[in-house]
Amino acid sequence: MATERDETYWLRGTITMLEATVEGLQYELHVREIRLKEKDQEIARLSQQVEELKKQAVSSGTVASPQANSLPSFVKPNVPVRRRKKPGRPDGHEAALRPVPAKIDHHQDVPLRKDRQGKAICPHCRCRLNQLRKHRRIVEDLIPSAVEVTCYHTQSGHCPHCRKRIESRAPEQPPAANVPHGQLGINALATAAILRVRMRLPFRQIAQLLQDLPGLGVSPGGIVKQVQRLARWLEGKYQDLLRQMRASDQVHVDETGWQIDGKNFWLWAFTDPTFTLYHVDASRGGKVPLKMLGKSYDGTVVADFYSAYNRLHADKQRCLVHLMREVRELEEKDPTFADCPLSRKLMRWCKEALRLKKRWQELPDNVYEMKASRLEDRLDELTRGTWENAHAARLCKRLTRHREELTRFLWEEKLEGTNNAAERALRPAVVMRKITGGSRSEAGAAAWAKLASLIRTSDQRNLGVFDATKKLVTDYWARAGR
Repeated sequence: MATERDETYWLRGTITMLEATVEGLQYELHVREIRLKEKDQEIARLSQQVEELKKQAVSSGTVASPQANSLPSFVKPNVPVRRRKKPGRPDGHEAALRPVPAKIDHHQDVPLRKDRQGKAICPHCRCRLNQLRKHRRIVEDLIPSAVEVTCYHTQSGHCPHCRKRIESRAPEQPPAANVPHGQLGINALATAAILRVRMRLPFRQIAQLLQDLPGLGVSPGGIVKQVQRLARWLEGKYQDLLRQMRASDQVHVDETGWQIDGKNFWLWAFTDPTFTLYHVDASRGGKVPLKMLGKSYDGTVVADFYSAYNRLHADKQRCLVHLMREVRELEEKDPTFADCPLSRKLMRWCKEALRLKKRWQELPDNVYEMKASRLEDRLDELTRGTWENAHAARLCKRLTRHREELTRFLWEEKLEGTNNAAERALRPAVVMRKITGGSRSEAGAAAWAKLASLIRTSDQRNLGVFDATKKLVTDYWARAGR
């Protein structure tokens, strides 16, 4: 009995202790709930304060709108929906079709199915056909390519005067090399160069393409060496292009970033309607265009407002599209600048100046000169104005500094008021930079610049890129390619 009584007392004590523990935990839980409510109220108060600060910042123009900040900085905003015109030519205009081939290589007769009497019948119901007609269905197709191996049996002899061995060589035979494997011929070299430069393919894909289509086995490293070899052969043609550029009446210039083995370089583009010249340099300073164009260049340079072009002594035309683009960006960044009259007047002036230049052939000379003079007077009024906005004052100062370089295109027929030609020349290089990441060596970058210059120039002159590349190489082999 005593044992049961003791056990009962022990259990009652345990229950009392547990009840006290539960009460303590409930009290602690109640305290934490109170603290959480206080935290929630504090968070709500701070959130409301943040929203009020954002609204004040947007209204003052120090930051962009909340919609612009909803995306991370590395994500481009969606392009606004624009009304697109109907594809194709307008109704009533003649359709734009591929031209008819100038030459037909093969003629093939395709007769109808005939019965036992030799009459044409329907292939489905075998009924005889009447009102027979003849048709010409022209089909253009590609011939499956294949590797063609040529063994040139040459002769050589030692010249006592030149003190070297002279070997005979065919016009389309590459310079002789003592290698156990076959050399790449002129067609393979031109194809590899075009695939790399114009089609912007990585070297591994070029090697795979040559292996899959014609069955030509060559490693990516071998293509790299052959491309650099081509560039060395065509160095003289590149220098001829450089001399032509220095003698041209006008040159469009622009630059963009370039990567060489992970290091930052710059790709410069010099172009006009008859040529394009690329140059890769470690510097983005004014010494580069000065070196490429020369100190005595007396043509007109069309460029943006980058200060590197100020070192050129030649006449300059600044790009109005760059100016309009900067005005739009400032309007989005600073609402007070958007409300400034200078932004609206400057945008209107640029658009009217570009529209007037397009009417050079339409308007009589006296009418055109009167409108151009009025545009110059309006620009002078803008530059003489006093603006309280900091961006407007800075733009006004720039307009004053480049006053003569903003309207020169209005008085020269062949001069453009934009630098779109240089930007179009850089666009293929930018696409290639995105695909390949740039170059692995300075020699590779220089080789690409030379080949890209010659290939794009051939394309501008409608010479046929493949045939023009072959001709450049064979001409070098005929002169000094030994």
